Amino acid sequence: MLCRIHAARGRLSWLLQALAVCCLLMAGLTGPVAAQQPAPKLPELKPIPGTKPRNVIFILVDDHRYDALGYLGHPFLKTPNLDRLAAQGVHFANAFVTTSLCSPSRASILTGLYMNRHGVVDNNNPVPPGTIFFPQYLQRLGYETAFVGKWHMGAASDEPRPGFDYWVSFRGQGFYYPPESKRRRRPWTLNVNGRRVPQKGYITDELTDYALQWLKQRDGSRPFFLYLSHKAVHGMFYPAKRHAGRYAKERMPVPPTMANTPENRRGKPRWLLDQRNSWHGVEFAYHRTTNIEEYYRAYCEALLAVDESVGRIMQFLRSRGWDRNTLVIYMGDNGFQWGEHGLIDKRTAYEASMRVPMIAHCPELFPAGTVVKQMVANIDIAPTVLEAAGVKPPEYMDGRSFLQLATGRTDPSQWRKELFYEYYWEWNFPQTPTTFAVRTDRYKFIQYHGIWDVDELYDLKNDPHEQHNLIHDPKHAKLVWRFRQRLHAWLASRGANRVPFSMKRGLGAHYRWSGGSRGADFPPEFYRDGEK
Repeated sequence: MLCRIHAARGRLSWLLQALAVCCLLMAGLTGPVAAQQPAPKLPELKPIPGTKPRNVIFILVDDHRYDALGYLGHPFLKTPNLDRLAAQGVHFANAFVTTSLCSPSRASILTGLYMNRHGVVDNNNPVPPGTIFFPQYLQRLGYETAFVGKWHMGAASDEPRPGFDYWVSFRGQGFYYPPESKRRRRPWTLNVNGRRVPQKGYITDELTDYALQWLKQRDGSRPFFLYLSHKAVHGMFYPAKRHAGRYAKERMPVPPTMANTPENRRGKPRWLLDQRNSWHGVEFAYHRTTNIEEYYRAYCEALLAVDESVGRIMQFLRSRGWDRNTLVIYMGDNGFQWGEHGLIDKRTAYEASMRVPMIAHCPELFPAGTVVKQMVANIDIAPTVLEAAGVKPPEYMDGRSFLQLATGRTDPSQWRKELFYEYYWEWNFPQTPTTFAVRTDRYKFIQYHGIWDVDELYDLKNDPHEQHNLIHDPKHAKLVWRFRQRLHAWLASRGANRVPFSMKRGLGAHYRWSGGSRGADFPPEFYRDGEK
């Protein structure tokens, strides 16, 4: 059975890669991106008195959900290196992304901006010309910079991008292992500083090898910034051979909202109920009727190599005596739903989708075992790294540096009280509608656009699993109205009260399983008795 599943994953992975590249070829977006973009004029950044540039390593992992960590009490997943990183550093217990989709989230990380300002609205198109990435500031400050791993923004090109002196990447999602196919005339390659170099082995290990090679061979006279961007643990999920089958007998933790029961259906949007029988639903995940537990075990096994990668990076820092003064930040680019509300994958504004792991390590800055409970986000990475480099972040960035928050020098009451979320409908995965949300420490309001359906309000303090939609509760009517006003005012103030979209090239992953759930009915609140 496992062999058949792995074979099916291989076919699906190849198909998805081919579709992504074909779409971009048709769009004429395959030229070298760095060559097409004019060099933007960087604002001057003010130095922070009494600070010196700090070495920084940023490790990004694809689709690592917030609680898939050993130290958070996972029933079987072992992550000793990440556990150690958190124990010796800072665990951000409420870290989020402002768009739970690969390219928009990565653009927010690199720019410090919400999606409605950086303009990367899906996984299909490249970054708009003139976009400023924060490593460009670091270069101007004298840093050596390196990018190693998945870029994904403009999937058909893996050409070096602005801001990086050293470059290792691949097209689109890449592959866990080099693909073997009689249809391929040439081996699958990585782009190493503009040269085509065949991928040799398991991608998590190979990217770590490149990162360590750069750290060992760099100049050494200047501060450095390393961005290690893993493909793992994006689907389809392939663990390293040494880890395959490690969790074969383990059971997936089943979330309380997964079952298709009247309680779980009550008050939910129609699109959500329909999506459980789709590419991103538990009944027909990836258009197969395979139990999602099989995928989940492979997902956890693929995380083991990521944990080992972190261990190798930290061991190198210790060997050079750099582990105490180097700022290491680890986070996921998106969350991932494993059964919550009958779904898999991300894109939605539910907690399992938008919440991510985030850990920071720098003993010179943070006391060991620090836990930060305030909301931090992907838009905060750019200003945080710039502050670590000894300069004040530019005022145009939406995010805030969390360095002072983590060191205890910022009064938590002065930190953000709300975080916005946005996702635009994609033609290739049409199950999830355009979504806007506002999250506070207590409530989450979700509003949908362009669809005849119900919005959502959750009391996260009393309902952490988002089971009880309060949108029609008369007691919360005024709160709902205040959220609607606040969300609209925020969007309108940014010129974002309009929905961008790219060319629709087909129906996308639109199939449903004939043996699955039928289409959902409207909520009872939508019905009225007709008048004669």
